[in-house]
Amino acid sequence: FYLPTIITGLDAMKSRCATEEIFGPVVTLHAFETEQQAIEIANATEYGLAGSVWTKDLTKAHRVAQSIQTGMIWINCWLHRDLRVPFGGVKASGIGTEGGMHSMEFWTEIKNICVKIP
Repeated sequence: FYLPTIITGLDAMKSRCATEEIFGPVVTLHAFETEQQAIEIANATEYGLAGSVWTKDLTKAHRVAQSIQTGMIWINCWLHRDLRVPFGGVKASGIGTEGGMHSMEFWTEIKNICVKIP
């Protein structure tokens, strides 16, 4: 168990703390020079549950959010969520999507029964 922790100074492309899913009150911070480099750092993982983009430029925020490979992106906030919208990861994150009608589909098995009546 860790107390709320901020980790800096890691190799953003190689460190396990930066490239694996860490659950808990832990965040890794990475410096970047360009928008493209920030996107590459964010996508340099086999996971993609969620992420956030923080900026005053909403046009840039939407462009970057569209480029990051995650199931959910928050802009200028974190964990603010309407439970009626889908939530789930991409890549190796999660086992499906929950929330809204996606929850019904996830927890339902469809069966087709066909009967020929003579």
